[in-house]
Amino acid sequence: MVYTEWDQGSVHKIVENQKAFFRTNSTLDVEWRIAQLKRLKAVIRLYEPKILEALSEDLGRHPNEAYFCDVGSTILEINETIRGLKRWAKPETHYSGLLCFPSVLTKVYKMPYGTTLIISPFNFPFILSLGVLAASIAGGNTAVIKASSKSANCTRVLKKMMSDAFPPEYVTVIDGGHDVADMCLEERFDKIFYTGSPRVAKHVMERASVNLTPVALELGGETGNWCIVRKDADLRDAARKIAFFKICNSGQICIDVNQVAVASEVADEFVEELKAEVIRQVGEHPSDNPEYPRLITKAAYEKCALTAERYEDRIVFGGRGVPSERKFDTTIIYPVDINEEIVGRQLFSPLLQVVTYPDAEIDGLLKTISEREHGLALYVFTKDRKWADHVMSTMQFGGGCVNEVCIHMMVKGVPFNGTGHSGMGAYHGEWGFREFTHPQTVLFGKTKFNLPLREHPYSGAKNKYKDKLVRLVER
Repeated sequence: MVYTEWDQGSVHKIVENQKAFFRTNSTLDVEWRIAQLKRLKAVIRLYEPKILEALSEDLGRHPNEAYFCDVGSTILEINETIRGLKRWAKPETHYSGLLCFPSVLTKVYKMPYGTTLIISPFNFPFILSLGVLAASIAGGNTAVIKASSKSANCTRVLKKMMSDAFPPEYVTVIDGGHDVADMCLEERFDKIFYTGSPRVAKHVMERASVNLTPVALELGGETGNWCIVRKDADLRDAARKIAFFKICNSGQICIDVNQVAVASEVADEFVEELKAEVIRQVGEHPSDNPEYPRLITKAAYEKCALTAERYEDRIVFGGRGVPSERKFDTTIIYPVDINEEIVGRQLFSPLLQVVTYPDAEIDGLLKTISEREHGLALYVFTKDRKWADHVMSTMQFGGGCVNEVCIHMMVKGVPFNGTGHSGMGAYHGEWGFREFTHPQTVLFGKTKFNLPLREHPYSGAKNKYKDKLVRLVER
């Protein structure tokens, strides 16, 4: 792929043109925003074959998986936004309170930030750019999308799609590597939305702090996402769902299961069920299956292979790769101690380590997890609903599931977000609209019957009522 030759001047010109367009107030009209969302949906439909082809070229994704994860999910996100936007954008009306009398009417307007920067990753290059774009459009902003250089074919398609659908002063896709991303971060955007790693997120926040630009971050978390399987769990069901998730996009998913903690009483049985499920879904040698996804770059493949090599004495399934295809088998490493290095970092690969713990010592396991960086997701498998509810309402993480994996992010009307090292801010549906707008409070004053309650003088016999009245109201 040949990238546009970007320099600071050309990036600056794009941002200035978008700021000028925003100042025309064209984006403030809600009906106009809905029309743009419909245009976005239409161009996705039009380019669907090219999107699926690009996802296959970059990530080896089967068309069914590609549609489910990137195309269909984005369309559902846009549909929800179109249906709800008029209601979300309507100014709120509030009673101002006695202290403001006679000015009893206050409104809260949902105002766009202005020109937004969306930095999207390689693993889901369409939904994690266009899904965020839908929220930005809904909020009434313009948008620059800095797309990943790793998923080059997807970026090429994305760039063509957006240039066909929107003028560059409204929506623009910028390609290129980290140097180009830094050029974008040099500019004064009004809102930045970044999806990626905690390490890069720190750099994004540092650059944004220069201009006090508000930032939303969606991150995988430094120590990865935990899945806990209790001894009372339906092991076959748990294995089936975890295997599916580990196979999907070859483990390159921010909410993927990074490590699974299994009660030692059932660990051997669970591992056998997990092996059987991987074989059932993609075969004994997944890398030979044309449906099985590939790792994004040669460097990602080599990192995965090197990690597997270090733990080859405990690989009970997989461990084999095809370098020319950048495919590495879904690999089970068992057993692994909770304090080993591999458990302390996000792998972003098809490697899955199995940590064991005595079921009676579940509280100790939860304490260890809670002392580490917060994950973007937490999954538990158990028949004890009361225990599961307690865990989910006391642990800190982005979102999660009980007796399921991943599909919490498909639920409409709820936020998708992280906390701590797994991110800040939230989006999807109305939460995305909120993320890309700021609430602007305006009180409408009256010119008659104004009381001198808040005005000087406060002293003197005739002004004593002021203190008494304020204390009566403010108590």
